[in-house]
Amino acid sequence: MSDFFNHLFAQLFAQYQAYTPMLMALELIASVFGLISVLLSKRGNVLVFPVGLISTGLYVYLLWQWQLFGDMLINVYYSAMAIFGWINWQQNQQNQQIVTISTTTLKEWQQLGLIAIGSFIFVGVVYYFKPFINNHFSMTGVSLGFSHFVWTDYVDILTTGLFLVGMLLMANRKIENWLVWIAADAISVPLYFYKGIIFTSVQYFLFTLVAILGYLSWQKLLVQQHLTQHQNLQTTL
Repeated sequence: MSDFFNHLFAQLFAQYQAYTPMLMALELIASVFGLISVLLSKRGNVLVFPVGLISTGLYVYLLWQWQLFGDMLINVYYSAMAIFGWINWQQNQQNQQIVTISTTTLKEWQQLGLIAIGSFIFVGVVYYFKPFINNHFSMTGVSLGFSHFVWTDYVDILTTGLFLVGMLLMANRKIENWLVWIAADAISVPLYFYKGIIFTSVQYFLFTLVAILGYLSWQKLLVQQHLTQHQNLQTTL
């Protein structure tokens, strides 16, 4: 039995044999900061954005080192969206707007659907040119085409769109952001495990659990918020 587990452990972490201790440490740090950002999001803390930015920034560097340039560009994209969310939240505070939890309207879902489609197109273009990108941005000996797509590319396209929608919902304090995160995180667990990025796979498993807790927590806050608004309305009448 011990031999079986030793063999399984060796297979799971085989890809790390080629990595330096620094790269392994940075992936672990990036995963920890990613988990902290989700916990901050659960509490509705604006620090979710700068902390998340540290995580995505580290992944940009790591993926560059691992020559996963397509994935690297996606994390650049995530970093840009984190900056957008941070600025949006800060502007609300500067305008002294009361940031409250709300639900997403049909019109907002339609707008988010269009944004998601735009994301699918953008990421699809990135993966279309992935052979060129992974060849150090050279067309020498490279051919392009959808025939080069593998199933993980399509899953990446889907999850990137989901993460974008989740970020926008979170930046606007929409409770449905947690449902989107749950779906995207759950899909990412086997995705990164298959890619051999074990620490990141474990991170997304923890993300899924935290997102479930976050949704339940925000549900309670939303109910309390509605009760407070109703009481205030009764007081004014």
